[in-house]
Amino acid sequence: MSYALKNKEQGFTLVELVIGLAISLILMGVAVSIFNVQRKSYSLQEQVTEMQQNVRATMDMMVREIRMAGYDPTASGFVGIGTNTTTLLQILADLDGNGTSTDTNEDITYRYYNASDATYPRQIKRNTGGGFQPFSENIDGCDFLYYDGNGIATTTASSIRQIRITVTGMTDKPDPNFGFSYGTLTSLVTPENLSY
Repeated sequence: MSYALKNKEQGFTLVELVIGLAISLILMGVAVSIFNVQRKSYSLQEQVTEMQQNVRATMDMMVREIRMAGYDPTASGFVGIGTNTTTLLQILADLDGNGTSTDTNEDITYRYYNASDATYPRQIKRNTGGGFQPFSENIDGCDFLYYDGNGIATTTASSIRQIRITVTGMTDKPDPNFGFSYGTLTSLVTPENLSY
């Protein structure tokens, strides 16, 4: 009897060990694969979130400053919108009340540099009197459209009453499977200080 008990207490056979090791390796491979998919998904989502925050911050700052266009507490009579194209907007405001709009932060120009611009591709730059400075990067499109008091498109600075801004951002790096991700915001701004 003691001989029968001794045989039952034997360890795993070599075949059982090899099978167990193979199953463990397969499970580890599946776990690593799932981890890599999750990591890539998280990285993509992080880039999309960063792009959306960039576009929102860009839009918020531009809208805030454009709303002040034409602010003229001394009634000196300047026009609140200067140079205006689909990629460039100059706004003027007398923020310190001295009768001019030539001081720093009173003459603000936004300019969009598209993808074909070799120097500043996909950027919006802002000039407040000291030259154009970087304002927003990874911008795939930025358009300014101008409307008069009747909602009719115009480029005559003294007739502009509303400005439609459209900003399209893009992720910093492309996803290997889907390429770049894009997000667009549009805002119609009615500066209260432009004369009617």
